[in-house]
Amino acid sequence: MITAGPLSMQLSAFPRPQSPGAPARWQQLWRQALRDPHALLARLQLDPAALGVSEAAIAQFALRVPEGFVARMRVGDAADPLLRQVLPVDEEMRPAPGFSFDAVGDGAARKATGVIQKYRGRALLVATGSCAINCRYCFRRHFDYAAENAAKGGWQEAVAAIAADPDIDEVILSGGDPLSLATHKLAELTDALRAIPHIRRLRIHTRLPIVLPERVDEELLAWLGSLPWPLAIVVHANHANEFDASVDAAMSRLRGVGAQLLNQAVLLRGVNDSVQALQDLSERSFAAGVLPYYLHQLDRVEGVAHFEVDDSQAKALIAGLTARLSGYLIPKLVRELPGDPSKRPV
Repeated sequence: MITAGPLSMQLSAFPRPQSPGAPARWQQLWRQALRDPHALLARLQLDPAALGVSEAAIAQFALRVPEGFVARMRVGDAADPLLRQVLPVDEEMRPAPGFSFDAVGDGAARKATGVIQKYRGRALLVATGSCAINCRYCFRRHFDYAAENAAKGGWQEAVAAIAADPDIDEVILSGGDPLSLATHKLAELTDALRAIPHIRRLRIHTRLPIVLPERVDEELLAWLGSLPWPLAIVVHANHANEFDASVDAAMSRLRGVGAQLLNQAVLLRGVNDSVQALQDLSERSFAAGVLPYYLHQLDRVEGVAHFEVDDSQAKALIAGLTARLSGYLIPKLVRELPGDPSKRPV
């Protein structure tokens, strides 16, 4: 593990590649992400009309998917579980009872600009609204990121809110995806948090090491290794096919700076709603050094009802998983409900 110290000293230990044949930096790969569903389906040799691609859904919540993630999709497979997670379809525009714009009560839990506190001892920072991939089941797809962004004003309001509450001992970076921010911007935040004595842990929720593993570069590792707190990184993978050699390498690099890696999946119809799919996900994530953590029942945000799996089926899936796997490979089946003091077991 890299010892804690000033970030500038840490960064000098990892020179940036500048040779003509050096790999593209993650920002360039992000800019090259596919944004046209028709181009995506042409790449996969699939018919947009047959899959119900929706221009209205695209207008409401745009498509964005990195090329590396597309490369893990199966050509010619309309039911590919990775494609299903990102493709805007007609079903998103059908109203469904019980689904709302703020399914998990983020608004009511607002503590300061970009700061959400639902559970004792933990404060969540909405660090940014940006993501490298737009997941169709996203529970913050209707969130007002322009107004609620902890990075506004150089993090000052968010840091002050945390400093004023001595019961907060864990800070959670979320978004959007916090790792979509430049590393120096993240360092600004953690440099300010260092002065708060009651912080004991840092947690980062991110999908970038899965969908854009190039984000785990030398600069990011130097920053992570310089942090003074125990670090948990919760990646978000829903299917075993999301892992490949590049993701494995990113996870290895993250473990190398002392991060505890956990996986939080969402139970999604047509993606991972079988015992075999969940078994494959647990085994594949553990092989990459990532411990299964949560399996979330879908947050009932408007536009995602077609992904929902009912509770009886969800419980049966966990029972089937329990009959096949060791206990440490079985994620906790939970649901988040507004006003609850913790995630609710299902």
